[in-house]
Amino acid sequence: QVQLVESGGGSVQAGGSLRLSCAASGSITIFNINAMGWYRQAPGKQRDLVAAITRGGSISYADSVKGRFTISRDNAKNTVYLQMNNLKPEDTAVYYCNAALSLTTMGATEPWGQGTQVTVSL
Repeated sequence: QVQLVESGGGSVQAGGSLRLSCAASGSITIFNINAMGWYRQAPGKQRDLVAAITRGGSISYADSVKGRFTISRDNAKNTVYLQMNNLKPEDTAVYYCNAALSLTTMGATEPWGQGTQVTVSL
């Protein structure tokens, strides 16, 4: 079983920056964390993909964060990062880490992290 532990959330003013980290541990294989990424869920809304990256460096971003957020990973540390710049109030949500076999299967199965709150105020 793979465990995902997130860190780095917090509260910032609009225009500010935060960096999220997600470290995978447990029964890791090159397949079960080939893709790692971030979802977010605001109150009353569904959980949506923010960004994801494969071990080989293929990346996918939600249109709403392109040009502001950057995803990266350290394969040696089994860790994925999300650098969030120029944050907006609409970025406020709980951010969840997820790992999967591929970008297309992201979000469909476990494992999920515990979530980290990001709050952006005006």
